[in-house]
Amino acid sequence: MAEKGKKKSSYISASESRKITRFNRRVTRKLEKERADANKDPALYTTKMADPNNVVEFDNVCTYFFSDVGVVKAVDGVKFEVPKCSTVGVVGESGCGKSVTSLSLMQLLQRPQGQVVGGEIRFNLGDGTAYNIVNTPNAIMETIRGNKISMIFQEPMTALNPVFRIGEQVDEVTLLHNPGMSKEDAKARTLEMLELVGIANKEGVYEMYPHELSGGMRQRICIAIALACSPTLIIADEPTTALDVTIQAQILDLLRNLKDKINSSIMFITHDLGVIAEMADFVVVMYSGRIVEAGTAEEVFLHPCHPYTIGLMASKPVVGKKVDKLYSIPGKVPNPINMPDYCYFKDRCEMQCDGCEGEYPEYVWVSPTHRVACYRYYDRKGGEE
Repeated sequence: MAEKGKKKSSYISASESRKITRFNRRVTRKLEKERADANKDPALYTTKMADPNNVVEFDNVCTYFFSDVGVVKAVDGVKFEVPKCSTVGVVGESGCGKSVTSLSLMQLLQRPQGQVVGGEIRFNLGDGTAYNIVNTPNAIMETIRGNKISMIFQEPMTALNPVFRIGEQVDEVTLLHNPGMSKEDAKARTLEMLELVGIANKEGVYEMYPHELSGGMRQRICIAIALACSPTLIIADEPTTALDVTIQAQILDLLRNLKDKINSSIMFITHDLGVIAEMADFVVVMYSGRIVEAGTAEEVFLHPCHPYTIGLMASKPVVGKKVDKLYSIPGKVPNPINMPDYCYFKDRCEMQCDGCEGEYPEYVWVSPTHRVACYRYYDRKGGEE
């Protein structure tokens, strides 16, 4: 009987499916209409930065996907900043909302199913004004993507077009954002970028197709495309996952050096704590669509506070330390369609306290730059925002 009841609870009837579809259609139509209205009035997407020293500010951003089985809360109330000329590492296990956060910033969500339903994403234009990316029209976003904000994708072979030569693909970005530039100047710029990313045979690679290059070389091409217009923000979405360790180290060194050369900021997305420790100035730890801990790299790595962060630290191998078995965080992530009304990590947590029975915890400021969402630190709640 228990088995039958379990199967019945996970089954969606035809009437329930129709109800979900009607709800999704009503909500997405409303959101699309609001977006269309914002296109007509610049005041609806022009804003000001809370701190002019930031390149991007995520302020209570909520990104949902309206699926056939319910609403998936992929990002639910994310709030953090990317300061100028700094690297912010966003870390967490697969499915925690890291990539969706970056796609929300780039307006690359698959609409109408994927929608930013709340909050602001403020992007600094550098002239005292800012755009709220959530409401910014597509025509303006086309001038921002690849020009002021660029993205290095996870798998270079799928990011590059297999039927066009490397030179044409890098040239395209430069010419798109600089319509007055000649093809000769664009080619010169492309060769300069290929040399900048450490490609010795730049003339030869310019004429090659993606399949003729190794994984590391393809990733360098993706970096060259991202840097072609000297953007103020580079989003690196796990750019070293598909590479071996030696090439990975070269790519990280390359990104670090290039960031300083063009005075840009990096939003580095990865699940590799070693990469974050080497690259990031600030660290944001995400779990199930929310930020559970954020602070400087030194604070998060030397003094992790949230049980999830502590578990992540314990699960990575340490050079020179012999163990029979690496630590693994028990349990599994909650269903994103039916999230609990208490701390999302509670059912997997080995450090529960009495307060964990309550609603989702608010942020507690452990230091002026270090915050954590955990009831274990509620005795310090005087420093809360």
